[in-house]
Amino acid sequence: MRLKDLVRISDYEWEIPRDYRGDMRVPVRIFATRALLEAVLEDKSLEQAVNVATLPGVVGRVLVMPDVHQGYGFPIGGVAATKYPEGIISPGGIGYDINCGVRLLATRLPYEKAEPHLDTLATLIDQYCPSGVGRSGHLRLSEKELDRVAREGARWALSKGYATREDLERTEEGGQLPYADPAKVSKRAKERGRTQLGTVGAGNHFIEVDVIEQIFDEEVARAFGLEEGMLAVQIHCGSRGYGHQICSDYVRDFQKVVHKYGIRLPDRELVCAPLSSPEGQDYLAAMQAAANFAFCNRQVLAHFVRRAFEETFAGKAPQREWWPRQVYDLAHNIGKIEVHHVDGKRRKVCVHRKGATRAFGPHAPGIPAEYREVGQPVLVPGSMGTASWVLVGTEESMVKSFGSSCHGAGRVMSRAKAKKTVRGEKLLRQLEGAGIRVRAGSMRGLAEEAPFAYKDVDLVVETVVGAGIARKVARLRPVAVIKG
Repeated sequence: MRLKDLVRISDYEWEIPRDYRGDMRVPVRIFATRALLEAVLEDKSLEQAVNVATLPGVVGRVLVMPDVHQGYGFPIGGVAATKYPEGIISPGGIGYDINCGVRLLATRLPYEKAEPHLDTLATLIDQYCPSGVGRSGHLRLSEKELDRVAREGARWALSKGYATREDLERTEEGGQLPYADPAKVSKRAKERGRTQLGTVGAGNHFIEVDVIEQIFDEEVARAFGLEEGMLAVQIHCGSRGYGHQICSDYVRDFQKVVHKYGIRLPDRELVCAPLSSPEGQDYLAAMQAAANFAFCNRQVLAHFVRRAFEETFAGKAPQREWWPRQVYDLAHNIGKIEVHHVDGKRRKVCVHRKGATRAFGPHAPGIPAEYREVGQPVLVPGSMGTASWVLVGTEESMVKSFGSSCHGAGRVMSRAKAKKTVRGEKLLRQLEGAGIRVRAGSMRGLAEEAPFAYKDVDLVVETVVGAGIARKVARLRPVAVIKG
């Protein structure tokens, strides 16, 4: 792929025309500045997006977000919609960490008042919220109880006292996808997930304490309950080994399914099944089970974050200041059955969002009542040590991007190269020198997530804002990071 193969639409939008390759069914629209685009051309993510544009039943355009990088089959930062029920569903278009997502909690506790106690807070969050590869949590579920979590999602947490009704109202889909069926989940996936509820995981997953550094839209920030100078918390994690195993199982099984239905693919990593087929329906049910596990996982973690805040600040500040109330929780890796305008008609489609987040505009269905006039919160975490953003979805995103936006900064360096570039101990000193308390499971794991291994999140945000698919609300600055 070369720059001259692309058509420039605007300073922030480019297109790979449908006639770029004979097997493409739809064009590919890329949201990027020229500088970001030139960096993207160094890997195979755009070729992957072209491959996605060949899938049966794909409609509209395949979309590429500015934080894109190469993934399994689909690029990470890719969005594609397929006809429902005639199109396909692809595990690679959703990802291995099903419903990897972000939850934002906000307080009315000023940073200046909290600052002397942040070391204690970081240590307590680290103790209450286990992180790392394969780590077990404080909860041990029977298989029967795990199946309840898979069906009920965050509602299970409400029934156990780990959630409030407001938490559920401010979670995408209320924290529960309706057609989850744990009977479609393998025994191995259940074994992996049974002890991992309430854990963070490793890689780019984290819990981060931030200060709300700057407000860009006072009206929307007021609706979201965000105030400049106050503490906030991000929880970034997904469905852990449970979701990973579900994806692995169905990627393996679908290798045979594509032959059964005569589906021709340019890349075997794009294995898929017709949505209407028994195999497609089985995956959809299992994927929703994993998504519900992830919603519940972040809800349980939020409960323990609140406990850490209580132990740290009770008696030092009024509860109305330190209580972390939920702003929103959304998914980054998910397949959703939604209705969108496609080629001038309203159509039901299966939207694959992989490394991309929903960004519904004002009055769109499924938005909490208190956000309906302004739009849905869009949470864009940066890399460790850099800023994160709260955006809001727009009416334009509903037209241009199936109501989708970017999900983060996006990697530009492999984990292996990052480890060779900086030692974890040196990075730890740099972060703490910048006033960021760090609790990390290992120095090697810390080095993998060095800020220079990611794109500039501010440039990524400028791109989606420039393209009109999101608007700035607030910028967050990290003051404590808990990593696997």
